[in-house]
Amino acid sequence: MPQEGKLPTDKRRQLGDLGEALAVDALQKAGLLIITRNWRCAVGELDIVAQEMAPNFATDGAATTWLVLVEVRTRRGTRFGTAQQSITPRKQAKLREVAEHYVQAAAWLGPWRIDVVAVQMDSTGRLLEIDHIRHAVTG
Repeated sequence: MPQEGKLPTDKRRQLGDLGEALAVDALQKAGLLIITRNWRCAVGELDIVAQEMAPNFATDGAATTWLVLVEVRTRRGTRFGTAQQSITPRKQAKLREVAEHYVQAAAWLGPWRIDVVAVQMDSTGRLLEIDHIRHAVTG
């Protein structure tokens, strides 16, 4: 029997899959090119890997291709916090670790960042908001 308020694993997976599909759609509409989904390595998983043309202010500000590593957080209801609140310092550290593995494995030499797409639904599963947070995880 699942804990009170917790979805059974298959329901959680369905919710996560729905959130990822909504995130892919939102990212594509924002002009990002999806490279891969659910990339796994020994230390974890990246939900979405994409690329985006954007200014690189660390250099001359010229538009360049960014590697965008995306974590999708989907929440139904707010009993256990919002989708944005689920990105804890511990989760951020894990995302940085997995992102560094991807950058190394892909031999990426350009700029890269970690974004979060927060998908918030009400307790009945109705979509309330999709929020794409660029540079959500830093340093």
